[in-house]
Amino acid sequence: MNQNHIITIDEEIESMKTRMKESPKLLQKSAGNKSCCVFRVPQSLLEINKEAYEPRIVSIGPYHHGKKDLEMIQEHKWRFLQDMLTRTGKTLGFFMNIMVSLDNEIRESYSESIDRFTTNDLAKMMVLDGVFLIELFRKVGKLVHTQADDPIFKMGWISPFLMRDLLRIENQIPFFVLKKLFEESNSNSRTLQSLILEFFNHIVERPQEVLKKCENLDGKHLLDFFRKSFIHTKKTSVTVPKMIDKTKSVSPKLVHPTTEIDETKSLSPKLIRPATKLVNAGVKFKAIHQAQSFLDIEFKNGLLLIPQINMDDFHSSFFMNCMAFEQCCCYCSKDITTYVVFMGCVMHTSTDVGILSQHKIIENYFGTDKEIAKFFKEVGKDVAFDVKDHYLGDLFMGVNEYCENGWHVGWAGFRHTYFESPWAFISALAAFMLLSLATLQTFYTVFPYYHKNGK
Repeated sequence: MNQNHIITIDEEIESMKTRMKESPKLLQKSAGNKSCCVFRVPQSLLEINKEAYEPRIVSIGPYHHGKKDLEMIQEHKWRFLQDMLTRTGKTLGFFMNIMVSLDNEIRESYSESIDRFTTNDLAKMMVLDGVFLIELFRKVGKLVHTQADDPIFKMGWISPFLMRDLLRIENQIPFFVLKKLFEESNSNSRTLQSLILEFFNHIVERPQEVLKKCENLDGKHLLDFFRKSFIHTKKTSVTVPKMIDKTKSVSPKLVHPTTEIDETKSLSPKLIRPATKLVNAGVKFKAIHQAQSFLDIEFKNGLLLIPQINMDDFHSSFFMNCMAFEQCCCYCSKDITTYVVFMGCVMHTSTDVGILSQHKIIENYFGTDKEIAKFFKEVGKDVAFDVKDHYLGDLFMGVNEYCENGWHVGWAGFRHTYFESPWAFISALAAFMLLSLATLQTFYTVFPYYHKNGK
């Protein structure tokens, strides 16, 4: 007859001691190091839109390796690897040995333990995934031969899914792996960075002179490199109205991006108003069509200049994965987060989105205006954002100060009330005419009396 074993206090203590010696698996101690760059998306962000972070057709790296629904492209990776080995004449063992020598550095790049993969398994994954990416960039860049009927390039639906999948935070391998594999298999003068930029330029088109500035950029992985290509080319100067006294001390404050705007007249840092309220305060909007980066937002003398951007599935996925990376990584700037928070402030409702669409700032391929407003509201829901310490800090203060001071605020309110529509204008004009007629009638009634008595 079996009886349940009663655990003694000594056994419990020994079990606890063993547990204390174990290293965390889901979030390693090394996750806070500079070397760590590939993170699992926090559950709070997954709850908003889980599909934005999960690969749809290809897995890169260990987190989604071996999933059944990603096997189609997995099979083609072996074909790309064979193409590279045949062209370079180098052996598979040559590349495997390189990856084995980088085993520790690779493992330290992941926030979650990948000990379930042996050294050889991890090396095989890095070679297969890394070569696939490099050969993909080479084929698109027409540096190597591509079969005319290659389904990866022939079937139109694959390309947009690939581009989104390659920029998902959980779907990354370290950039130093890519660079090493590229160096050992390269036979021309093109850089890896230039090929990556050319690849993504098919969906986010930028002038060649802008791309040239990014060819020497580095990154933690593909997502970080592409993210940095917008940060590196953005303008760093912001025109701040002279009325702002920047000598006044302000303390940093973490705020929720969807928090209601404090409309007091203090100079403490705070978020800016939605587009409808900005217009009522006299702010004008203008699209920038030749900006080097979508981050190049400016404010000059009441004019808010915002680079034109296409809101579509690619940009929404890119923004969310960049924000997840910036939230997890302690050693990177928060510029994409700042941009999304700014857009969320300005586009609080569908009416606000309509204003930006009217000024050609937003090209809507995403859905309705209401859906865009909902996206920016939800994506900033659980984001930690320092309202003082960000690249648009001076702009936020400049816009808020402009909206709280000066004659233009009263005039803008008057104009909005009485001249926003033809009927409001007609009503205001009719009221003015009635008042004028009443004044004249009073004058002609009173004037003869005083004129007669004056004589």
